[in-house]
Amino acid sequence: MPIVFAPINTPLKIVRIIADDKTKKHLESLGLSINNSITVLSASGGSVVCRVMDGKLALDHNLSTKIFVA
Repeated sequence: MPIVFAPINTPLKIVRIIADDKTKKHLESLGLSINNSITVLSASGGSVVCRVMDGKLALDHNLSTKIFVA
């Protein structure tokens, strides 16, 4: 499921990222890569705030629909 529909405060695993190579490389530098753990802290209007490793990231609607978690 896309991360925008993921349950809040539940540890999830990134299973797929649908983006071009440049975007994937940028997301990997932020800690968003396949098999990494992620927790959604809040979701509003398609935007998502999530915890990755020790930091927090805000993803806009465009990116949050391209990151799939399980």
